Amino acid sequence: MTDDVIDDRALVARAAGGSEAAFRSLYRAYVRPVYWVAFGLVGDAADAEDVTQETFVVAWRRIASLRLEGESLLPWLATVCRLQAQNRLRARRRHGSHAALDDEIPAIVDVEAQVVQAQTVAAILAAVERLSDLDREIFRLCAAEGYGYEAAAASLGVSHGTVRNRLSRIRSRMRAEAMETETP
Repeated sequence: MTDDVIDDRALVARAAGGSEAAFRSLYRAYVRPVYWVAFGLVGDAADAEDVTQETFVVAWRRIASLRLEGESLLPWLATVCRLQAQNRLRARRRHGSHAALDDEIPAIVDVEAQVVQAQTVAAILAAVERLSDLDREIFRLCAAEGYGYEAAAASLGVSHGTVRNRLSRIRSRMRAEAMETETP
């Protein structure tokens, strides 16, 4: 047996008995190797530091029940480090997806505005239903599907001027319907 082996076992036994000095010696001996294991797993210096710290917190909590099987504490610390790194990566993925959602979700949801908007849409749809068949088709082609006046006129078999004039009146009606539902 080498002195290092005796020292690891002795330090683990003393740390298990509550010796902070013994645990501090183990920390100093293994903090760098644990950090590099963590960095290799998480790929980020700040996360690797956190994983290293979490590894030694777990080690401090569990050292009283630890039975050192090998000659060194490092394999056990590396296993704890891998588990902590996996937890960190899962949290990063979880928070990463939430962060993306946070950018898309408005900070304040204005329920009143949503209700008014839904009422406005319903009023406009009802007004469209009350239009004549030709006006409803003009509205559908030009307003909903983006046809130009010429294309809509050709599709419906009417003149360009008919589509332009009727669409102008339809839009005026729709604005009026929208204004009536938006004002209290």
